[in-house]
Amino acid sequence: MAVVIVVGIVAFGLFAVGFVSPCRSRRTQGKVDSGLGSAADTAVPGRVGTWLTKPFRDSRQAVDKSTRASRKTRFKLPF
Repeated sequence: MAVVIVVGIVAFGLFAVGFVSPCRSRRTQGKVDSGLGSAADTAVPGRVGTWLTKPFRDSRQAVDKSTRASRKTRFKLPF
């Protein structure tokens, strides 16, 4: 439950950064991706490791989708 809340806060934060400054959001997104990737790499090998890396992979996809949507929205605006 706490992981879902933290990922939601991070996704919302990256959405806001991507909306305000699309160029800066790419660097921030890369740092978050590397953090989630390294957390997924430290899991146990084998089938159990696959199960343990799934939340990190899903979190990474959610954060990437949020940031991508914010950049797309920002570039559609007239200013």
